[in-house]
Amino acid sequence: MGELHLEIYAQRMEREYNTPIILGKPKVSFRETLLMPVEFDYLHKRQSGGAGQYGKVIGVLEPLPPQKNLDVEFVDLTSGTNVPKPFVPAIEKGFRQSCEKGPLTGSKVSGIKMRLLDGQHHIVDSNEISFILAAMGAMNDCYQLGRWQVLEPIMTVEVTAPLEFQGQVTAQMQRRCGVVCGTDSLGDWFSLFVEVPLNDMFGYSSELRSATQGKGEFTMEYCRYSPCLPNTQDRLMKEYQDALEAENSDAGKKKKKN
Repeated sequence: MGELHLEIYAQRMEREYNTPIILGKPKVSFRETLLMPVEFDYLHKRQSGGAGQYGKVIGVLEPLPPQKNLDVEFVDLTSGTNVPKPFVPAIEKGFRQSCEKGPLTGSKVSGIKMRLLDGQHHIVDSNEISFILAAMGAMNDCYQLGRWQVLEPIMTVEVTAPLEFQGQVTAQMQRRCGVVCGTDSLGDWFSLFVEVPLNDMFGYSSELRSATQGKGEFTMEYCRYSPCLPNTQDRLMKEYQDALEAENSDAGKKKKKN
């Protein structure tokens, strides 16, 4: 279903059922990744009268190559009994849970690899939850100390329109941060091949119809994830921080009422 279909259905719902419709921009699935390796050495220790919690993890968090920027890898390089092997899956679990929410925009973290090198356990207090929390604490330290970057999906777009509109269509793509990969022509028609961030493609169908008297059309398919522009990253970070502040403010008001 395209944007035109959605607009028509929204108008019908308003007209036939008197239902207010709010159309918004779809949410893009951004990712966050690490730029430089970060070492971690984290001890989780909690004592509450009875059996406590104790777990220590030591290792390195490092970025994966660009062609694997959607992967998340965990490697156990420990030797000896400092970290008993039954607790290693708990460390990996804590690591992967932390990757669900990144530090910059709250998006999923990908393109990283955790190398577990060493650690420490307590004969009485160490358990699965201790090492899960130790891994999550180590990831929080890496979020604070590391250099992180936002990745966005890049789409391969093919635009077809009459030759007389080629200049206008090319300008539209450039305004949307598109990179022209090639052009082709057949008779009075041309095809433009562009790589464009998905976040900049919303609303393009209406703009293309308007610029080409309804004759232009385009197709779009996923290509890869790439680092987004600095201004886009700054805007996403600001939106995320504003959302967190609003959420904390609402939580504070509810506490006061109770």
